[in-house]
Amino acid sequence: MATQQRPFHLVVFGASGFTGQFVTEEVAREQMSPERSSRLPWAVAGRSREKLQRVLERAAMKLGRPTLSSEVGIIICDITNPASLDEMAKQATVVLNCVGPYRFYGEPVVKACVENGTSCIDICGEPQFLELMYWKYHEKAAEKGAYIIGSSGFDSIPADLGVIYTRNKMNGTLTAVESFLTIHSGPEGLCTHDGTWKSAVYGFGDQSNLKKLRNESNLKPVPIVGPKLKRRWPISYCRELNSYSIPFLGADVSVVKRTQRYLHENLEQSPVQYAAYVTVGGVTSVIKLMFAGLFFLFFVKFGIGRQLLIKFPWLFSFGYFSKQGPTQKQIDASSFTLTFFGQGYSQGFGPDKNKPNIRICTQVKGPEAGYVATPIAMVQAAITLLTDASDLPKAGGVFTPGAAFSRTKLIDRLNQHGIEFSVISSSEV
Repeated sequence: MATQQRPFHLVVFGASGFTGQFVTEEVAREQMSPERSSRLPWAVAGRSREKLQRVLERAAMKLGRPTLSSEVGIIICDITNPASLDEMAKQATVVLNCVGPYRFYGEPVVKACVENGTSCIDICGEPQFLELMYWKYHEKAAEKGAYIIGSSGFDSIPADLGVIYTRNKMNGTLTAVESFLTIHSGPEGLCTHDGTWKSAVYGFGDQSNLKKLRNESNLKPVPIVGPKLKRRWPISYCRELNSYSIPFLGADVSVVKRTQRYLHENLEQSPVQYAAYVTVGGVTSVIKLMFAGLFFLFFVKFGIGRQLLIKFPWLFSFGYFSKQGPTQKQIDASSFTLTFFGQGYSQGFGPDKNKPNIRICTQVKGPEAGYVATPIAMVQAAITLLTDASDLPKAGGVFTPGAAFSRTKLIDRLNQHGIEFSVISSSEV
């Protein structure tokens, strides 16, 4: 990737947005890291110089680095002004795009980056946008040597790399994985900024277009190795975790499936089937969630319903989403555990007529998902792009995190930054 003539290795676009502020802090932390042998020239970008300046001042105070503001470039650009996006892309080796919902604001950034041979990472959890960008820009990005990598936050680095980690740790062939996400909160409970809520409202309201996109793409199915993974009931009990669970509705399944297709078609790896769930605790939580879910699915079908959902996130999500986002206390007391249950075949034991004879349980654990783990994942993905160039796919293109990073040191970097991958148990049956 071209770095010689570009003044900034990293540019955080949307740095003054809710998540962008946390990403900005994380880049500043990375720049101070004792392992770093050379300077990391970087910049923040957005519409308002004053707001960007304030974000840098706040980060400087938080990290005890009074000189921070003078060390970081500021680029003024606007999503509605393509020339300003081109100008930003020309100055960066990697753009960290924090401006969502991506279905409305994501494509102009991808386009500017592809045209200028700049790599771009986002933290999108919207399958429709992620898949559309692949179809529209993959070939052009490959031509230009730009790496466009979506969903590099909590959606979906823990899940996507968690499946790859599980496969690498299994002594044999991994054929199927179920993951269970557990979110832990402190005494003040959980809260998420309503930007994530908006993305979900628009995504669910437009599912017919995602179906259409998938039908038109006409991909041949990836082979199923071993028995077909059965889908659980919408509410099921997970014995191992002693908790009820519901399907996880984020981008993880879409992203992992695309990664598995890539690894199968390009690296001839045996594809892994995948299903994702989230634990919801006991019966009371199940009932509360059922009501919230039914409300949501009913309102999201109509234009006026979507407007109400967006206007009153706190009301319709039982307080889980708000326009203010979480407090620092809520963030500090929150964490996540993603547990993977995998099955497959030991070496020399084939899937023909045999039942899987090996099981493995792995875990990815980390700090608060949205505003601590997401910036860590995004920034470490960007550092990996800058430093592990020889382990990336040969040409550029539009990739999932697993497709781009399966042979890099990203998992090691995450382990060193508090997102920990570990094997819990592994046994032949």
